[in-house]
Amino acid sequence: MRNVCIVIGSRANYSSIKAVMRAVRAHPDLKLQLIVGASALLDRFGSVVDVIEKDGFRPDARVAMIVEGETPGTMAKSTGLGLLELPTIFDILKPDVVVSVGDRFETMATAVAASYMNIPVAHTMGGEVSGTIDESIRHAVTKLSHVHFPANLAAADRIIRMGEDPATVHPVGCPRVDLVAEIIQTSGRLGAAEWLEREGAGAHITLDQPFLLVSQHPVTTEYGDGEAQIAETLEALDELRMPTIMLWPNADAGSEDLSRGMRKFREHRKPDYIRFYKNFPVETWVRLMASCACALGNSSAPLREGAFIGVPTVNIGSRQTGRDRAANVIDVACDRVAIVDAVRRQVAHGHYPSDHLYGDGGAAPRIAEILATAPLRVQKRLHYT
Repeated sequence: MRNVCIVIGSRANYSSIKAVMRAVRAHPDLKLQLIVGASALLDRFGSVVDVIEKDGFRPDARVAMIVEGETPGTMAKSTGLGLLELPTIFDILKPDVVVSVGDRFETMATAVAASYMNIPVAHTMGGEVSGTIDESIRHAVTKLSHVHFPANLAAADRIIRMGEDPATVHPVGCPRVDLVAEIIQTSGRLGAAEWLEREGAGAHITLDQPFLLVSQHPVTTEYGDGEAQIAETLEALDELRMPTIMLWPNADAGSEDLSRGMRKFREHRKPDYIRFYKNFPVETWVRLMASCACALGNSSAPLREGAFIGVPTVNIGSRQTGRDRAANVIDVACDRVAIVDAVRRQVAHGHYPSDHLYGDGGAAPRIAEILATAPLRVQKRLHYT
């Protein structure tokens, strides 16, 4: 029986690993250990820990590791705080392997702490290309990890070219797509309307007419430009005036700049076509993506899950630069005119065929089986062929 410790630090982390948590818990040779921390504990980011518990998962530990302020300095300090707290928890839980998810600052703290403690690290979603500091964090975590679960063959090839042993690289698909495939198959494209009215603030939005789904986050390498960037998106929305569901930004450096721009717009314009939300349950988010006329912003979700769903997507700015994408995506600069034009084209186009660029919906059981059976070694060396 191997103890598999999964660390969740944000709403994006949870949606990225929920299917794996279920598969690990169901595997006869694995025991799930769960640590929840960072923004996943905070109310202003939607109290993700409450969603996790409602889904039937009990955290073995909680770790407060967010230094308030959302600046580059506080991101660095939050990483350091995680590095101070996580070793104590690992000492108590004694995991056989730690799963580090994606490319966020808490992911870096997780990988550094575990690798220094001679605990094998398994990394999901490595080998991908994108904008911002996320790409650097992602590749750094790859070099600290001992088992790799990239989402596609292109990402697997990049990991191998970084000097990782091919025997440790398993292109299993993206676990986020597992949830999408399940939700779409069991409940179709609708089913979120009752939740929307209970939560959020702003206009009354119904799903019986074409609506937009907006998720825009700070670009950490463009710190200081966030308020101007979100202003372009909001001005585009004001010209489009379609019913809009909009998510507040994540906890990265520059988050307060975007939030300030959104608050100013809401207070001064009082838009009667936008409803704002802190967080969505994974199932609701997937149903909204499957139902919307167009998804826009700079989140990776419309590129990853959106490829499988075929949701028309407008990707704004540089945050996802270089990320593998399917035909459902149009890329534009942070410019209101370009955004309006692209959204109108995507709404007119409608949904795209499903693309399995990020997997076929079966990643989680593959990951669980590999975690149960693969050799776990902490000694690494560059491996070039």
